[in-house]
Amino acid sequence: MIHPNWAALVEDDTQPWATLESRQIVSGFRTVFEDRVRLPSGAETTYQYRPRGPRAVFVLPVTAQGEAVLIRQYRYPLRATVTEVVAGGVERGEDLLAAAQRELHEEVGGTAAEWVPLPGFYPQPSISGVIFYPFLALGVTLGDMHHEDTETIERVVVPLAEAYRRLDAGEILDGSSSLAMWHARGVLAGRGLL
Repeated sequence: MIHPNWAALVEDDTQPWATLESRQIVSGFRTVFEDRVRLPSGAETTYQYRPRGPRAVFVLPVTAQGEAVLIRQYRYPLRATVTEVVAGGVERGEDLLAAAQRELHEEVGGTAAEWVPLPGFYPQPSISGVIFYPFLALGVTLGDMHHEDTETIERVVVPLAEAYRRLDAGEILDGSSSLAMWHARGVLAGRGLL
């Protein structure tokens, strides 16, 4: 199960910047590199970035009753709790749909009758090679949540119209969640759910 644009989320065949030197300055889960590069103009500069490779899934769950299942999650860098869709990292070797199913189960205790892949995107292409893959999960049933010890998550179930009112009013501040919901809107409208 893939979206047609996912095949385009690859490196270009030719690279206009020449890498002169590369060194890893942060290791671990969020690796950061610092490269010295030569630009097409001949100028040289230093660039810090997260390399291409890490992936994450985003899921907008919708129940059979037409309710959106959002989450409110505390985000330490912001020192704030924000509204988001279900999301999480893809483990090494894990299929994207399997990752989306796992995150839906863990974060909101959900299972879905149908999965619709949405356009993938680069969330911060100026500093990161991370790729995000969103899904729309339909016919979701909810059960017990299975949060990680590091997560502070509240499940929020609202009518779809209310979820999109919040999006349109600027009340959903997480950019990746907003974009996933934006891409899902056409599918939901096409099915008469919005």
